[in-house]
Parts: sequence; C-alpha cells; structure tokens
Amino acid sequence: MKFAVAIRNMGPQSNRATIRACARIAEQAGFDALFVSDHLCIPPDQTEGSGGRYLDVLATLAFIAGATEKIRLGVSVLVVPYRPAVLTAKQVATIQELSGERMILGVGVGWMKPEFAALGAEFRKRGAITDETLSVIHHLFSADVPGAFDSPLVKFPSFVFLPRPKRPPIWIGGNGPAAMNRALKFGDGWHPMLPAAELKAKVEELNARARAAGRQPAEIIVRRGFRLDDTAAARAKVAAEKEAGATYFILDLGRYADEKAFGRSVETFMAKVAN
Repeated sequence: MKFAVAIRNMGPQSNRATIRACARIAEQAGFDALFVSDHLCIPPDQTEGSGGRYLDVLATLAFIAGATEKIRLGVSVLVVPYRPAVLTAKQVATIQELSGERMILGVGVGWMKPEFAALGAEFRKRGAITDETLSVIHHLFSADVPGAFDSPLVKFPSFVFLPRPKRPPIWIGGNGPAAMNRALKFGDGWHPMLPAAELKAKVEELNARARAAGRQPAEIIVRRGFRLDDTAAARAKVAAEKEAGATYFILDLGRYADEKAFGRSVETFMAKVAN
C-alpha cells in the first residue's frame, strides 16, 4: 500500500509559507504524493472550517510543484463540471509538464448546488459533462495535433496540443454505479468514500469487471482521517482498509494548526502507523 497526505488549501493554513513548508515536510517524510481539495465558491452557510477561504486547486498544485522535487501532486478531487473541458486539459498538461510528470488527476462530479449556481454550471448535467471532459482529456493527450472533437456538449476543431507530456493517472471519485462505470471507461483508479466494511464487495466487483474487459485491476484509493494518539488503533484501521482492497491511502490530518503540528502528525504516522 502506498501512502499520501492531504495538505490544506483552505482556511488560515492556506497561506504561502505554510503550504510550502507542509509540502516539503511531506516530501522529506517519504510520502508518495500530497493532495489538495477543490472548491471555488463557498456559500456563507458552508464556511465552517475554512472561513470561506479556498485557493484554486490547480494554481495551488502549480505552486507546490515549484516548491518540491520528487513527491507526486494530486487533486482529491477536481470537480470537473466547474471548468471548460479544453481549458482543464491545458491546465493539467501544464502542471504535468512543469512538475516533471508528477501529477495525479483525481476527478469527481461535485455535489454543492450553490457552487454550481455561482459558476453557471449545470448541476443536472454534471455527470454527462464529466464524461465528456474525460473524453476530451484522453483525446487531447493522444496526439500533438489531435483531430476535431464533436460531441453533444463539447465541440472544437483540430489544434496543436503542446506541450503534451504523459497523461497523468486519472482517479475517479464517487461511490455509485455511475462512478464505477466511469472508472472502468476513463480511469486508472477508483477513489470512493465508502467505509471499509462496504468497500470490499465493491472492489471485488470492479476488479472482476476490469478483468472481463481485459484491463488491469484499478488502483483503489481511500482518504481517511483518524486520531494518531492510539497508534495501535490507527494501524488496525489502515490494515482494515488494505484487507478491504485499498491499494492507496491518503492521510487526512484535518484542521492542523500550522506546519509544526502537521510535521508532528506526519512523523507519527510514518514512523508508527505506515511502517
């Protein structure tokens, strides 16, 4: 099992110095990747824990890419319907290029209706928009001059798509049948938010469908937060995730106060839980 850690790009911890320090701590600690989270327009009644302060997730990853050298950089998860498809592909390609191909693209359809309204995005079409955007990403990363694209929601002529680094791994967020279908069609991994007790049967179903389609089993990603003062209990929880089929574990430390608190928790996890 590989381990990653979430870094806060929201709330008072989302300042330049703290983000950079936490990214470097995560890299030095030996995590495979670090992850940030996507919101753009927080409604006033949803600000608990962030105060409504959120940094744009892709711009934040670009900043972190310049502050680190080898740790991978991920989104858990990008709300795909918030952004135009071609622009998203260009931003992803840019981060992938400038980071030295260290990006992981976690994606989801979103859930916060007021945020969709603020962005002028269609909530009822979010699944279809996500599918077409993923089709666009696959299409554009396939050639320097990919052909024209014509689908019900996205149309564009042929153009030069450069730079064209290796497409980053795509991890599909979501729990239900649509997310699992999307993972099989477009993804390299599945990133559900199911408890371990429910995960195992779903992983077995997904892997069986992948084998039937001639595909390798997908990476199974979970993101969890828990107390680190009882390391035995924490180790047992990680073991339960692995037993349920998870292959990748993102540690969510919640609302750590600053980079010092982040560093202490990271050190405890890596020394006493991950090993």
